[in-house]
Amino acid sequence: MSLDLAAIRAAAARIAPHVKRTPVLTNDALDSAAGAQLFFKCENLQAMGAFKARGAANAVFALTDAEAARGVVTHSSGNHGAAVARAARLRGISGIIVMPHNAPQTKIRNVESYGGKIVFCEPNLTAREAACAEIVAQTGAALVHPFDDYAVMAGQGTATLELLEQAGPLDLILCPVGGGGLLCGTAVAAKGARPGIRMVGIEPAAADDVAQSFRAKSPVSIAHADTIADGLRTNVTGQRNLPLILQHVDDIVTVSEDAIVTAMRTLWQNLKIVIEPSAAVPFAAIQSGALDVGGQRVGIILTGGNVDLDTLPWLKR
Repeated sequence: MSLDLAAIRAAAARIAPHVKRTPVLTNDALDSAAGAQLFFKCENLQAMGAFKARGAANAVFALTDAEAARGVVTHSSGNHGAAVARAARLRGISGIIVMPHNAPQTKIRNVESYGGKIVFCEPNLTAREAACAEIVAQTGAALVHPFDDYAVMAGQGTATLELLEQAGPLDLILCPVGGGGLLCGTAVAAKGARPGIRMVGIEPAAADDVAQSFRAKSPVSIAHADTIADGLRTNVTGQRNLPLILQHVDDIVTVSEDAIVTAMRTLWQNLKIVIEPSAAVPFAAIQSGALDVGGQRVGIILTGGNVDLDTLPWLKR
């Protein structure tokens, strides 16, 4: 399998019964401040509260009956794990989720609520992958990788197909980048449907492995990504994702921790939605001036809303 517009359109048809067509919000005050037209694709209102529902559903429902019968396994800090658990339950198969022991409680509860069996591990990629490999060897379960998987990427790209239908022609699309699955799917969908569009990934400066990899044109890993955006701490380590990013993405821009928190609060005040820190990263690039979008029609993927309301970051400041 590869990733192209046809694969993303096939994914859209496959997952249509299992995901929501999320709304696109606009706001005059935000447009005025940015000097642009901003279109917010609200994947925080997606099933299980994040865009990850799309990729997981596509990967799980693309399995043959024989493959699905052995169940699925993945590793995740939260949203992808919940999405795979949900998709497995919808298909009536087992779903095992390897999670770091320091994953946010909100995301652990989400995985459990969808019937996922959690196996905890040390909070590093080596431990995650080793645990998954052991489970695959023991059970024959199919691995649904969080980002280095064409079926997952294709599912994530379906949000952009919807966004372009809902918002009309766009000059630029922004989305967060961690492992790169969403960015790959978004970029391929955007460039395939509208070749002249610009695609920019946004990343916390404290977890800038993709920005470094983009400049170096080869994978660069960070040992410890100390960012509030817990969904973006993953390194861009997959074999499939960086080549796609280099081919289809125009730039990677980074933002500060303060900018992320400010963006979360601004979107709550103006759009009346609570999003998780990872989802606020693209708007943070606009609000902080890290990216000039003046005079453009800009699509922004708000990736998720699974945040602990008792620990909203601006309450600590």
